[in-house]
Amino acid sequence: MPPPGPAASGAGLSARQVQVRSMIQAAGMLPVLVILAIGFHLLGGHRFLSVQNLSIVAQQAAINCVLASGMTFVILTGGIDLSVGSILAASAMGALIMSLVPGLGFLAIPVCLLVGLVIGLLNGALIALVRLPPFIVTLGSLTAVRGLARLMGADNTVFNPQLSYAWIGNDGVTVFPGVAIPWLAIIAVAVIAISWFVLRRTVLGVRIYAVGGNPAAARLSGINVPAILLFVYALSGLLAGLGGVMSSARLYAANGLQLGQSYELDAIAAVILGGTSFVGGIGSIWGTLIGALIIAVLSNGLILVGVSDIWQFIVKGLVIIGAVALDRFRQGSGVRT
Repeated sequence: MPPPGPAASGAGLSARQVQVRSMIQAAGMLPVLVILAIGFHLLGGHRFLSVQNLSIVAQQAAINCVLASGMTFVILTGGIDLSVGSILAASAMGALIMSLVPGLGFLAIPVCLLVGLVIGLLNGALIALVRLPPFIVTLGSLTAVRGLARLMGADNTVFNPQLSYAWIGNDGVTVFPGVAIPWLAIIAVAVIAISWFVLRRTVLGVRIYAVGGNPAAARLSGINVPAILLFVYALSGLLAGLGGVMSSARLYAANGLQLGQSYELDAIAAVILGGTSFVGGIGSIWGTLIGALIIAVLSNGLILVGVSDIWQFIVKGLVIIGAVALDRFRQGSGVRT
């Protein structure tokens, strides 16, 4: 839900204190992002803020932005989707396989999106209609869909060096000589913008916040809670399918075993770092964008300063723990998890 006004959140505080608090809330994790970028620039031989590296960071953040956008909708309802990485892999496998079928390569992207949407709908149906816990359903999907992705490619990597939509992952729009905005980043920004519009400017968005804030009250007010839950999980699956398009376009390949591994953790970390509460009903899509950029800056910056792959996993894990701790701190010690 939108943050409370000064009268609600600033009881007992001076007008200046309320103003400072509002500014801090509005800034969110943006100062952390700026500090990380400057720090890695100084520690990495002044390479981090170069145009070439920023383009790489934008490409690295793009897929996580798309997955985290869908995750934001889910977490706003008080749920979780642990299956997005596996859905991405299965969707990408479907796209690569279809791209190799003579005369049907143009169906690769629709198939990719359809695979993600169908799996998301299945997750949503089990959660909204059968009323199974989101954690259990999507944990099961994480494993089952990963197995499906491996089965689709007979546990092999599927390549297509002539992939028709590879431009999505490897080209960009030139804005100045020598400066181009990657198509991956453009797609991510478009998803963020559309998600913001849905959440902040539509009745559907209001109902999503209401379901996350208090499902029982939302039901009593006439909101079709199962329909909202079905929508958010279907959307999460669809955006995971879009992530499959983006990943396969960049790699010209898909692998059911490795592609998308741990992507769900990065998406969850981005959402929580961006200020969306695990208990639902509180958060913003712009915060998710900042969170995804923080994850990408961490990944890229740690490589630039020479941190080993092992320590990168450790740092990312600590960031996820820190994100949950930050969420608890925001909501107070009495909040359930």
